[in-house]
Amino acid sequence: MQVTTLLRLSVATALATITLKTGAWWITGSVGLLSDALESLVNLASALFALAMVTIAARPADEDHPFGHTKAEYFSSAFEGLMIAAAAIAIVWAAVGRFLHPRPLEGVGIGLALTVVSSILNGLLATKMLAESRRHRSVALEADARHLFTDVWTSAGVVVGVLLVQVTGWLWLDPAVAIGVAANIIREGARVVWNSVDGLMDKALEPEVQAKIDRTLARFAESSVRFDDMVTRRAGSRRFVDMHMHVPATWTLGRAAALRGEVEKALMTEVDGLRASIQLLPSNVEAHFNAVQGSQ
Repeated sequence: MQVTTLLRLSVATALATITLKTGAWWITGSVGLLSDALESLVNLASALFALAMVTIAARPADEDHPFGHTKAEYFSSAFEGLMIAAAAIAIVWAAVGRFLHPRPLEGVGIGLALTVVSSILNGLLATKMLAESRRHRSVALEADARHLFTDVWTSAGVVVGVLLVQVTGWLWLDPAVAIGVAANIIREGARVVWNSVDGLMDKALEPEVQAKIDRTLARFAESSVRFDDMVTRRAGSRRFVDMHMHVPATWTLGRAAALRGEVEKALMTEVDGLRASIQLLPSNVEAHFNAVQGSQ
């Protein structure tokens, strides 16, 4: 399934869960259920922004963006993290008011039933989205899926809290659960933002992908050919590798270029979404590829 299709489905699901959870809060008056509804509102905003960023990320490389637009997905993750933080602040505000002015809950059975239905919808969608995010290497899709999983656990905690209020009669448990929800989604928001920042800093390829590259290069390496000064990075669903290939100085340029073409083709065949760039050098020449000169 396409990433954009899943994100559109996420938008539709968010609208449905907002309706269900808002109804649950309206019926029961539970600030815990209100916190759950606010998190679903964040899901909607995040899904809409993710859809916009994924659409931009899919654009091909152009003159102004020769490496493509795939990093746009990281902005989606950062936006989602900030929205989570905003929702947490709103939840704490509502919970403090309920601590000061406690009130009994009403219509708990219907309210919890609506919440459970919305959680099932989120859980099913999150499972599918997480699997597809790995297949498409989509940062935005993974962030949205993990946030939906957080929403599912949040709803489970709220349901337990509301039931405990009914059993014990301790009205303070309702706002306490809401504050617990806020703390949990702040933790999730911080993780999402960090992953976004980490991705924007050109993180190296995953160890398993690096191993594939090493195995491919080993097929071409011999006593007269060697590879060094390799650097790798990720940008959304795209991967990049740059290196030097040393060949005997007595080789013709045509022979060396032909071998380089074979190596680049083999690398890009082995690793999906990889762009390989190899610089040719004579065996007796070393280049300081990773040396960075500059003043502080």
